[in-house]
Formats: sequence, C-alpha cells, structure tokens
Amino acid sequence: MANSLIFLFCFFTLVVLGSCGPLSDQEKDKIFKLPGQPPFDFNQYSGYVIVNQESGRALFYWLTESPASRNPESRPLLLWLNGGPGCSSVAYGAAEEIGPLHINSDGKTLFTNPYSWTKLANLLFLELPAGVGYSYTNATSDLYTFGDARTAEDSYAFLVNWFERFPQYKYRDFYIAGESYAGHYVPQLSQLIYERNKGVKNPVINFKGFMVGNAVTDDYNDYVGTFEYWWTHGLISDSTYKSLQKACEGSSSEHPPVECVSALSIAEIEQGRIDPYSIYTKPCGITSSFKRRGHYPWMRGAYDPCTENYANQYFNLPEVQEAFHANITKLSYPWKTCSDIVGGYWTDSPLSMLPIYKELIDAGLRIWVFSGDTDSVVPLTATRYSIDALNLTTIANWYPWYDNGKVAGWSQIYNGLTFVTVTGAGHEVPLHRPRQAFILFRSFLENKAMERSSI
Repeated sequence: MANSLIFLFCFFTLVVLGSCGPLSDQEKDKIFKLPGQPPFDFNQYSGYVIVNQESGRALFYWLTESPASRNPESRPLLLWLNGGPGCSSVAYGAAEEIGPLHINSDGKTLFTNPYSWTKLANLLFLELPAGVGYSYTNATSDLYTFGDARTAEDSYAFLVNWFERFPQYKYRDFYIAGESYAGHYVPQLSQLIYERNKGVKNPVINFKGFMVGNAVTDDYNDYVGTFEYWWTHGLISDSTYKSLQKACEGSSSEHPPVECVSALSIAEIEQGRIDPYSIYTKPCGITSSFKRRGHYPWMRGAYDPCTENYANQYFNLPEVQEAFHANITKLSYPWKTCSDIVGGYWTDSPLSMLPIYKELIDAGLRIWVFSGDTDSVVPLTATRYSIDALNLTTIANWYPWYDNGKVAGWSQIYNGLTFVTVTGAGHEVPLHRPRQAFILFRSFLENKAMERSSI
C-alpha cells in the first residue's frame, strides 16, 4: 500500500512539475489517508525523528495542519504533550482531545472533531520519551532510566531536527501546551528553548509561550491541594486526610516514602469505584481506571474513559501503522496508551517547576494555566496553591467567564500569568468541555482575557 501511494505521488509530481526525483523526508512522512478516515481538507504528516544516534532513540510525531480554508501557512505551530509520565500524546491529545480526528467505538473508523484546535493552529503531537507509543530506542536500558532531564533534552533535539525537515515552520510563532505530568515536560522544554535562543537575533524556534492544564507543578503544594480537594469533596475520611498530610506532604510525588504509599492506598479504598480523573462521571467499566495505576493513584496515567480502549484497538491495526509510517522496527510489544515500564521506572523528577516559572515570567513569555474543576488527581486546589506560591501581583481579580450567557469557569490574571478554570471538566479539559477548551485556546493565542460578559 505504501509503495503504491508513493508511486501515485511520484506520478502526480511528474505530471505537475515535470520531474520526479527522490522524495524528501517531509514528503515521505506525508499521510495520504488513514484507515477509516472521513473526507478531510488538511495535510497531515507522521514519522520518526532520531534524537540520539548512539542509543538509536527515535521519537514519533503526528502533524495535523490547519484546514486549507483557514490558511495553514499563516497559522502558528503548537506542540502538544501528554504526561503520565509514559503516556501517549497521540492517544490522548490527538485522538480524544484537540486533534481533528477522533476514534469511533468500533476501534476502526474515525470521525471529525468539530472543536479541533487545528482551526486555530497547526498541531504537532509527540510521543515521548522513547518507549511511549510508537517511539522507540535500540537500547533497552533506556526504558528503565528515563527521567525529566533526558526527556527535555530529547524533546529539544527532536524540535531542532524536525524544523530542518519542515523548514516552512522555521521562524513561525511557536507555542507548547500539555496536561498532567506534562506540567513538568512543558516548562522544562520551554526553559531549554528560551536559554538556547539567548543571543540569537532571529531564532529558528520562534518560541512565544506555553499553556498547561491540570498540571503537576510543585510537589508540596500539589499534595496539600490534592488532599484538601479529596477531603472537602467527601472522598476521604478525616483520619485519612490527617495521615496523608503527615506522611506525604514535603515528599516526592514520583518517589513517595512507604508511609505515604500506605496512606494513598487507604485513600484509594475510601474513594471507591469512581473515576478520579472526573469524579462526577461514570467510569468505563468497573476496574479500568484502577488496574493501570497500581496501589496508589498519584499522577499515574491519564483520564481513562472508553476512548482509551478505542485507541488501543486502532493504533495496533497493521494498516494504521503502515499509513502512519509507524512501527518500522517491529516492536516486541504492542502499542499502548501508556507505558508501564517508562512510568514505573521514572528516575529524576524535580520537586518543583516554580523556579522555571519565575525565570520564564521574568523573560516576558506568555504563560497560561488552566484547570478542570472535577479532576481529583491534579485538582484545582493544587494548582491554586502552586500559583499562590509564586507571589505574583494580581492584575484582574477572580471573576467568572462566560460562554453563551452561562458561567463556563473563572479566571484570575496575574502579572506574567493567566489562570483559568473550566466548570465540569475533568483531567482532560478538551475531552469533557471541547467548546470551552477551544474558546480558552483562542483567548490564549490572542492573549485576551476570558469573556466577562454574560450577554
């Protein structure tokens, strides 16, 4: 199939351009059509970019450009990252949140997302680190030694090489967004880009700012705010609340002490069969959310509705992998939404991203933070405590923002940072509130405050 498509492409260029030389890496990455895809009017590309020659680490990407009717050549580029650590941005960000194509319940066909962010920007989804999704490494030991620092370096190497493959995006306005443990990935990559752009008059990576949602930010404040959310929402007992405060606060969320793990296990039992990523919606199956997280719920994986099951079906289809130019090394394991090995053996994880926030705020970059208010994994209260620890000056105090005359959330504008909440949204805001998430992203790009008027 792939060879026949290349032949057709070559024939087309021969007719139109009068020649058919060797295909560029960009042309090789072009997706002509995905299995089960409805009619579409946008270009999309996917493939691998090598980020480390010695270990043979290669990261898989999926670029979905703005529709032709929306002038993609004039739109900015947004890199979207999911967290985990160890979860796929293709599975979550692209296939069930902000991408133009989502997966039907048959696990074989796709449908168009009416609130895709491609209407506003060209979207680049990246599976990271190697070992997540289709991304791979030739050094098996890598899978057991990934952490924040190497992930940031590999992400930066990916961007440098990717812009060489797609030179039309050089100097284009560039933003980064993500959620959950990408609350580490996004600021750290942003810092690398900012620092390596210093002294460069016209940087290739024209970085303008970042946005994160329900983001892991500062372990101390995240713990305080999370336990408070559980207690005030009636999810845990008074005694467990006190045990969590004593055993966990001040420790690492990725490597908690034994006493903290024990207290978290008790809290999970008390919470019962709810979906912690969206506490007021019914889980997809009784045990689907709990099997992956093991004995403690703290920041493992991502929101687990049935859409995750559809992704596992679709991205394992051989014809899908061929269309994506994926799994070229014939991995010894199936594609999964989240890698248990990568997430379970995570190494370095700084306790706080707040120093990076301070540096990038001082640099004048655009920074927005948003939070769905029904998520109990990285809840609204955790984010508010973390932002408060920055001691920023308030420009516009807490106010409701509206969509079609109804309160859609609240916002507060600080000197250097804008915070927005989305009512009724869980851990994956664009999944639960796609229209409101679209409005939020549009406001971010335009750098305009959320709408105050109810009219």
